[in-house]
Amino acid sequence: MASAALGCVLLSGGTGACGTGGESSSGKSAQPPAPALTPAEAVAKAAEDSADITSLRYRITGSVPDRGRLTVDAAMSTAPLSMTMELTMPDQRAKRPLSIRFAGKAMYVGGGALDIRKLGRSANLDPDKLNGKSWLRVEPAAWGLISVNNQSYGILPHQVEGSPIVQSTLLTGAKDTRKIGAETILGARTTHYRGTVTFDGLRDAQDAATDKASRERQTHSLDQFIALELDKNLTMDLWIDDDGRTRQFRMRGATSKLPVNAGEEPTSVIPST
Repeated sequence: MASAALGCVLLSGGTGACGTGGESSSGKSAQPPAPALTPAEAVAKAAEDSADITSLRYRITGSVPDRGRLTVDAAMSTAPLSMTMELTMPDQRAKRPLSIRFAGKAMYVGGGALDIRKLGRSANLDPDKLNGKSWLRVEPAAWGLISVNNQSYGILPHQVEGSPIVQSTLLTGAKDTRKIGAETILGARTTHYRGTVTFDGLRDAQDAATDKASRERQTHSLDQFIALELDKNLTMDLWIDDDGRTRQFRMRGATSKLPVNAGEEPTSVIPST
């Protein structure tokens, strides 16, 4: 039995800040502050607000089975869905980061350490196809979708094929969510929450959803939980700032050993400048 431990810091996002209290422009007193939320309510609100994110810069650090340690520096947008990433795996393969981009229905892989013979299911492809090019285009490919639709041909670990926006909502599937305390993350004051996420908890949250948007969000959260291929439970920590936005999350759990290679063979592999 192996374990996975990943931490994600959300460096910047495309959501608007919430309003603050105090005097209004008319000089009248502002409305009194809303009552304090319970841990479960705070987590649910942060998940709901994640739907407003249109762009995001984030960093992932941790370790996953078969790949060992990894570091990801990435940026994504939701309309249209696209992602750029620098992936570093010091325990394996490249000596320098791999540059990975998803745009449209294609994945682009490049970087000074590019070696086509060592990239996932692309290992049986002829290295001469590069013809001196610094980028490789593989299609069809997809990232950040429902897990059965993601396709990176084993180049990306399963744990980073999912959107961090969706992964940040997994704590809604915990029935023991509790407040740990106040902490500062990248200069922002946050409240730290922790809970144990289970399949049954996420399924119950999905069943309890009262509107289409909530039900869809819970469906995506359940999908991402399944995609992690955990043995049973997931311990999750979530840091939410004073505006109710997620700033950081961490996931830890035991998992069956995951294969390095995944998905079908690419239908086309095209060198790209």
